[in-house]
Amino acid sequence: MTRSQDSAASDLFAAVYPQLAGWCRRLVDDDGTAHEIASEAFARLWARWTKVDEPRGFLYVTVANLVRDHWRKMERERRAMRQVGNEAVVGSQGEHGNPGVRMLVQSLPERLRTPVLLHYYADLPIREVSALTGRNEGTVKSDLHTARELLRSELGRHLDYTR
Repeated sequence: MTRSQDSAASDLFAAVYPQLAGWCRRLVDDDGTAHEIASEAFARLWARWTKVDEPRGFLYVTVANLVRDHWRKMERERRAMRQVGNEAVVGSQGEHGNPGVRMLVQSLPERLRTPVLLHYYADLPIREVSALTGRNEGTVKSDLHTARELLRSELGRHLDYTR
């Protein structure tokens, strides 16, 4: 960037970022996520700075798209948690020693853990997981199914143990 472009970018950031982050905050209901999304929108703008005719419009459209992607990812994670039989608790050990879903995912063999992390946590489609892991799509689907069954079984075993 030239000095004048750098100055214009700084002025735009100072003028627009607070409003953009505030709007984003109302959409995602989380300060940290809102600031991450707003910052990502600016990063994408900087990468295309000389090609964008209307920077404010670009920022708002980009934030809207990033928020939509965030909501999709959150819904996918909720569906994944329901698939393994545990909607509520994600994280570390529960009060009765029940492992959280993430701990159980970490305990999966790498062959199963990698596709689960890429598909359910990184929100990648099966086609991309297949390309990244060098496995056929059918193999990835089979691994995801096997992983879900193992997780369901482990969660069921731990839930029965605490009753």
